[in-house]
Amino acid sequence: MESEALHTTAPGGGPAVYLFVTCLADLLRPSVAFNSIKLLEDAGCRVTVPLQQTCCGQPAYNTGDYKSIIPLARQVVAMLEPADYVVLPSGSCAGMICHHYPALLKDEWHERALQVAAKTFEITTFLSDIVKAKRPERPPIPLPPITYHDSCAGLRELGIKEQPRQLLQEFCDTQVSELQQSEVCCGFGGTFCAKMPEISGKMVQDKLHNAAATGAGILAGGDLGCLLNIAGRARREGVAIEVRHITELLCGDLDGPAIGEGE
Repeated sequence: MESEALHTTAPGGGPAVYLFVTCLADLLRPSVAFNSIKLLEDAGCRVTVPLQQTCCGQPAYNTGDYKSIIPLARQVVAMLEPADYVVLPSGSCAGMICHHYPALLKDEWHERALQVAAKTFEITTFLSDIVKAKRPERPPIPLPPITYHDSCAGLRELGIKEQPRQLLQEFCDTQVSELQQSEVCCGFGGTFCAKMPEISGKMVQDKLHNAAATGAGILAGGDLGCLLNIAGRARREGVAIEVRHITELLCGDLDGPAIGEGE
């Protein structure tokens, strides 16, 4: 079936990595997907993008609609089973596959979900901890001072903290200017920002002001939901800080507009 075809982006003898693009990257920031492919290929991986991939089901899960996720979760698990590794440019979507799929699915599907979860990684963890990626032979990419937002799902569900900072040091020869309360939620929280807009607004305002106080020219992160939230607030308040996904920085892809800028 055509819908089950896979698009292989690079031949070679490295591990077969399936890239789960995520909805936000696909619809709002395709550069994140393309830069993820480049980073994985540069690390020696054979990258495949499953053409039949859809949403991981996280929005429905966040609203408590667990029943409707089960057939979707089974579809995703079956799709990802042939991979050596599954990589996502998102801690929240990776957390959905790693933690929530096994909890939702029962019997045979529970075991299959556990097997997929064991080989699923957020991209900075995969590059730093699994394939030990090194900067290609090129000069370091010059960047303005950077601060980093640790998303709740990546930090708390997956333990992502040092990996993006190590990669920024390795690939860009830059240190992160740590913002105050770096481990506090930005206020996005999936459906939280829609259900509690006033609280969410105060949280993202605090996050933005703490980022600006570092003097950094770029706020980076690994989850587009958080980055869209922060960038939107920065644009409304006129705060001059670029918001970018870490994959763009690691690839030196800074020619296009930052998140929330341009048309």
